[in-house]
Parts: sequence; C-alpha cells; structure tokens
Amino acid sequence: MLRRTTAALAGSAAALALLATACGGADQAASPTEKKGKVTFWSFVKGSDKVAEAFNRSHPDIEVAFETVPSGQEYYSKLTNAVKAGTAPDVAVVEYPHLPEFAAQGKVEDLSGTLGPVVKERFPEATRQLVELGGRTWGVPRDAAPLMLMYRKDFFTRHKIEVPATWDAYRNMTRQVRKADPAARGGVLYTDNPGLLEALSWQAGGRWFSTGEDAWKVTVDDGPSKKVAAYWGGLAREDLVHSLSQLDPFWTSVQKGRTVAYVCASWCAGAHQATVPDQKGQWAVAPVPTWDGKPASGMYGGSSFVIPEGSDNSGAAAEFIEWITTDPEGMKAWVSSGTSSMFPADPDLVPVTKAAFRTDYYGGQDVYALMARSYDAIPPGWTWGPVMGATNTALVDRLPKVADGSVDLPDALSAAERVTVTQMEQRGLRVTAP
Repeated sequence: MLRRTTAALAGSAAALALLATACGGADQAASPTEKKGKVTFWSFVKGSDKVAEAFNRSHPDIEVAFETVPSGQEYYSKLTNAVKAGTAPDVAVVEYPHLPEFAAQGKVEDLSGTLGPVVKERFPEATRQLVELGGRTWGVPRDAAPLMLMYRKDFFTRHKIEVPATWDAYRNMTRQVRKADPAARGGVLYTDNPGLLEALSWQAGGRWFSTGEDAWKVTVDDGPSKKVAAYWGGLAREDLVHSLSQLDPFWTSVQKGRTVAYVCASWCAGAHQATVPDQKGQWAVAPVPTWDGKPASGMYGGSSFVIPEGSDNSGAAAEFIEWITTDPEGMKAWVSSGTSSMFPADPDLVPVTKAAFRTDYYGGQDVYALMARSYDAIPPGWTWGPVMGATNTALVDRLPKVADGSVDLPDALSAAERVTVTQMEQRGLRVTAP
C-alpha cells in the first residue's frame, strides 16, 4: 500500500463543500423561482434530442435548445472551456466518475437548495451518494448501470456448461469454453476502459476514495480491489479471457462467436441486440457472479445532469432536469427509440423503460427484473475521486500489457494510486493515510 503524504488544502468556494475544507460553511445555493425562457442543453446521450422535443411540447413557457456534443474527454474539455469562457450551457450531462472533479473545481452549481430534496426523496443511497458530495447536491441521477452477465445460451446448452454464480465457477466456465472451442473465450478484459475493473472492485467491497474531516483518503489498491485485479489478471495471462479494446475488436469477437460470455451492465442488453441483431434468440442474461454466491453488484456507467456554473437560466434548467430524471413522460422520451435498455436511477420509473424494451431478442426473458435485483444489490459507500481522468489514464496505460505478463494488474492499481495522489496534491488537495 502506498504511503500517502499530506499537502495543504486549497480550493474554490464551490469546492469547499465537496472537500470539507476549512474555508467555512457557505450558504446553500439559492432556489431560483424563475422557470421560463430559453435553456441550452448539451448531451451526448442517445435520445437527448427526443427528450428536449417532448419537454418543449409539454412546457410552453420554457424553450430547450438541444446541442449534441462528442462523448469522452473531448466533451469534458469542451464543457470546461465553456465554463471558463462564460459560454456554458444551462444543462449538461456529466457521468458519475467526472462529477467530483467538476464540483471540486467550481464548474457546476450547488443544487442543494433546488433539486437536493428531489434527489433525497427519489433515489437509493448507493446512487444518491454519487451526486451528494460533502453534504451538498451537485447533480441529479439519470440512469444506473448495475452489473450482469451476458452469455450465449445456445453455446452453453450445446456444451453442457453451467452459468456461473460465483467467481470460482466463472473461472471454471472460461476453461470449459476454451476446451469446447479453442477460438472462443468466456470473458473479456478491456484494454482501453477501466470502468469494468472499477465496477467489479466496487462489487467486491473496494472503496477507492473517501472523504474525512478535511482530507481525501485514496485506497485504489485496497484489499478487495487487489483481489479482483489478481483474479482478472490471472484470467488474462492464462488466456482464458480475451484482452480487447471495447470498441470494434470486441463486437467483432461477439459477431464471430469468439466471445460467448462477458460481464457488462444494464445498458448492454440494448447495445448488444442493436450491434449483433442476427444473433437473436442465442443470448441470455444472468446475475453477475459474486465471491461468496450472495447477491452483490456494482455500477458500470451511469450519468447525471448538472447546471454548469454561469448558467443564464438556472430556474428553468432545474425544472427541465427534474422532468427528464423523475417524470414518467420524461423517461418515456428517453426510450422512445425502442432500442434502449436504460435502467432509470429512480426505481419508480423502471416500469416505464421496461414496458418499452423488446424482450424477443432474449427469448422473452425478463431482463429488467434481473437488472432490478442487481441494482438493489449495489452496496452504498463508493465515491469517485476528484481526478478520475488521471486515475483512469494511469490504468489504461497499463491494461494492454497485462495479458503478456509484463504488467501485473494489482501493481497497476498501485501505480494508478501513486499518479492519483500526485495529481491531487498538485491541485492543493489534502490526502491522508487511510
């Protein structure tokens, strides 16, 4: 475990609540009452245009102008620059791992006085904690992304392979898959996205970040996370799972029958059938395996909506955000394309998205019931860090080298922790030993 150092804490007024700084207790954001006029809306999430159109039809006093933006780091750089230049939109999407960084740097409004009560009322603790940082509310959850296992039902049946309920059984399954078809594998270690490794660490009880009285604690290489890393690193080195990019190489492997099982999240059910429609009826979903056979999950993805600092119409923006995250009509608009398996962060809205999801691809299986059980099994307590871009980059730099044995995956966690602590200290954040 890395020995952590302590640095003097500094931060903007917007960051003080998140980081529990000594800057003093700021008043919660005022509650704007003006709920009319124009709202600019940035999002890369599929269906955002339909959501804006539906809102405008039902809210004549507010005009939402939607602008599509690129996803990934390009988007977050664009949003950061817009805030600095005073040209930020009124509403923007921010994925959960990025929210602490935006809050800490004062790039988003404190929503405690406007949408905080909505968040407390509508969302489970495990999701609420992703947007409630330092006792303040910085975003409103849109969707959750509970884990699940995708598998080729026909392949498993033909070769008499049981669907694994534990990680020990999963390892045995990958061996059976390779024996049945030397070109096929029963899993994937993504070389360009650490999100699944993070979700599985969450499932195992890992806690990469936490906040104390006046400091952050960083434990990227804690015991549960190193156990997960050793397990998946071992599968990769033994050539029991593919080491692939999450983009085209992965989907090509699915299309060609070279990947017959993989761990993913709720959104995969829709993405999978949209990408490989010709395999209709061949796939099924199952609960993600666990270490002890008892239900446990994590979140692989998910996003929230925020009001960027400098919004010209935060009152109307808050009205729009509440509608698109908690109103049944707003949720219907998100899934109006008919190809989405979005799982709402608000449990009361699950019936809405479930009704819109076609189950024939999975042979009529109740995919949403499985998702709901997985969502309920997500343990609370996970916190994303304030420099996740640096943390993830440090991991991605090492992931491609795990399969050939030149990098040990538990060591990659320790390296990512060192990079994370250094970045945090350079930004003036206090980091203490756990």
